[in-house]
This record gives sequence, structure tokens and C-alpha cells, in this order.
Amino acid sequence: MADAVRSRTILHVDMDAFFVSVELRRRPELRGQPVVVGGTGNRGVVAAASYEARRYGVHSALPSAVARRRCPHAVFLPGDHELYSEVSTQVHEIFGRYTPLIEPLSLDEAFLDVSGAIRLFGEGVVIAQRIRDDVHGELDLTCSVGVAPNKFLAKMASVEAKPRANPDGIEPGAGVVEVRPGEETTFLHPLSVRRLWGVGPKTYEKLDRIGVRTIGDLSALPESTLVSALGPSSGHHLLALSKGIDGRPVEVERDPKSIGHEETYPHDLYEWADLDREIVRLSDAVAARLRKFGSGAKTLTLKVRFAGFRTVTRSVTLPAGIDTAPEIVAAVQPLLHALDVSPGVRLLGVSGSNFGGRSEQLDLFSAAPEETPDVQRSAAAIDQIREKFGAASIGPASSISGDKLRVVRRGAQQWGPDQQPDHTRSGDADVTNDPN
Repeated sequence: MADAVRSRTILHVDMDAFFVSVELRRRPELRGQPVVVGGTGNRGVVAAASYEARRYGVHSALPSAVARRRCPHAVFLPGDHELYSEVSTQVHEIFGRYTPLIEPLSLDEAFLDVSGAIRLFGEGVVIAQRIRDDVHGELDLTCSVGVAPNKFLAKMASVEAKPRANPDGIEPGAGVVEVRPGEETTFLHPLSVRRLWGVGPKTYEKLDRIGVRTIGDLSALPESTLVSALGPSSGHHLLALSKGIDGRPVEVERDPKSIGHEETYPHDLYEWADLDREIVRLSDAVAARLRKFGSGAKTLTLKVRFAGFRTVTRSVTLPAGIDTAPEIVAAVQPLLHALDVSPGVRLLGVSGSNFGGRSEQLDLFSAAPEETPDVQRSAAAIDQIREKFGAASIGPASSISGDKLRVVRRGAQQWGPDQQPDHTRSGDADVTNDPN
């Protein structure tokens, strides 16, 4: 088994500034300028920044307001999750030419096990370069690729392959970096211990106290010392990584653990009418995705973030799975109404998990249902209408604002709400959705 793991050839492909790069294809006049994609409002966050913007300290997950202060002349663009998903599908189609063993991590990165493709296409670095050429030639995008015997090393190598931005300029990346079997520690040991998976601020503080700065420093410690400092689980895990050991396979099938939507609002919500309307919208969107997934959810979870950033979650578990909006509203609305919302609600979320069928075991004297209930027939009809005429063709009546239906689109507000006009009220048509 150890020989089989050692003989693997794993690629980690990471698109370069993916969201920005996709936007620049339709806005080529912005090439070479600092460009930021994400939530453009004061409550937004940066999804991606061009390397020109990174020179000013702008990076993903940075609040948009901070990004504007750091780079006032940057061009801010709202995210287009639907477009990025389409392009990501095209990128993965290119991956599929070289191996069926693909583990997506997000829209812009994936692990590929190309061990079985070497005889057909060449060594791992050759396949990596071919993928880069295909992505650039066909999609006008660039990517960086790490090649290694395992996933951890491939991920570390892809970071080394990327371009780097600093205040003095942008350094081009190598594009492809390979860590060959036997070279694991030579590659790893000079790197900062912060690079190891599982080393967050608290763990780094503990390691710093015992003089550990690099991965090599950690690798040189006696196992007992590391376990004493970090505990058995973290100690053994980090010591294995410091030696380049990672036996995890590329996982092709990864079913979701939950399906949900959440929204951050441009203005805090205080009124029950506004909150109930949002619960209906979110529940309708979650129900549609559950039906598309092909399973109901037995556990429904409500997420509420208040104006002071305090976040609470409440869940309810039902005896059978549900997948229609009225049922989900009936499950989560009481959870919301049990809370004190007077501080103002900044974010609402609804999600379903613990997937299962709708059927319940009948007792000895219960008659089996003879026909599909009205609520399920209505849901099926809604799905058919949306499939034929689009998501905006039908929805809850309470979601209509003016002459438009406020559609919940998956990922549309993943990075916070965009800039709103001063007259926008909470609950108006500009609020969109954010998936879990």
C-alpha cells in the first residue's frame, strides 16, 4: 500500500486570480490596472484581486471598505458567480481530458490524480504544462500547477508556482513546480511552519514558544515534545506533514453535507414583515435545490447574525425529509420568532442537512397515501415552469418588488451586498443571496 501511495502523481491546479481574470476577458481595457471583484458595498468582502491590486495589500476576504482605503484607484466589480461557475465547468472539461480522477476544491482549484495517464500523455510536469497551455489557449486564462506524490505536497508546490505581488512589482511565477519522490524534505524544510495545514494563529504561537519557525524546525523535534505542546492529534498530524507524508487519495465523489442560502443585507432588518418575507424567499430557494439534489432534508437550520456581529444558529430535526418551501418555512419560522431581533438583523440563512426521503413508517392502522399531496404537486409544477422559462418566471408573491421578482441566485451575494443607493430600504429588490 505504501508503494502505491508513493507512486502516485498528483496535480494541484489553481487558477490565477480566477474571478478577476474572467472579468478581464469581457473588460480587456482594465488589464494592467488594480481590479477587485467582490461585494462593492460597505458590508462586502473581496473575492479576488488582480496582482496589481495585491501590490497595495488587497487580498481575498479583506473587507471591501478596507480595500478601498488601501487602493483608492482600484476598479471594483461586483461578483458574477453564475459566470464563474460556467467558466469553471469549462476548465474542468479540460482536466477531464487527462484523467477522470478529479477532486474539485472550489470553482478555481482542484486535485487531479494523473498516475494512470502518464503512459499516454507523459510525466506529471508534461501533463501539467499541457493543461496550462489548453487553459490559456482555449479560455484565455492562466493557472499554476503543483506536481507531487501526494495532495499536500502538490498544494504546497502550486503556491510556489504562482506569480507574486509586492510593493515593488509583480514577479512572474514558474507556472509548474514539481516535488519529486525523495525530495520532499528538501522542498518543505526551508518553508515557514505557517504553511502547514492546521497551523493557525494559536498553534503558531505555541510553536513559536518552543523555537519552531520553519517546517524543518518542526520536523527535527522529538515526537513527544510536539505531542506535549500541541496534543496527540495535532502533534502526530503536523509531524507527518513536515516529513511530506499524506496518504489521502483524490476523492472524485463529494456529496454535499448541507444545502442552504444566506444573505447579508445592505441595511439591518428590524420588522417582522421584512424578516418573514426573507425567510420565505430563502426557504423557496433551498427547497428548489433540495428537489434538484433529489432528497429532502430532515434537519433545518436557521442562521441569524445581528448588527453587532453576534451570530446564533437554531436547528430542528423532523422525522422525515422535506423539500417544499411551505414545509421549510413552517420548520424555521418559529425558530426565528423565538429570537429577540430588536438589535437588527444583518444576515439571515436557511439550510437543510441530514438528507433523507419523505416517507415515514406507518403504524399498523394507518392507510398508505393514495396520491401526491397538493404541496408536492405544486412544487413539481414550479420546477417545470422554472426549467422552461427561467428562475425569474415564478416565485413567492412576497418576493415581488415593483414589477420584478427578487430571485435568489446561488452565489449571487457570496461576498456581501453590493453598493446600494441611499434610498434603498431593507427588504427592497437589491438584496440577493449567499450560499452556505
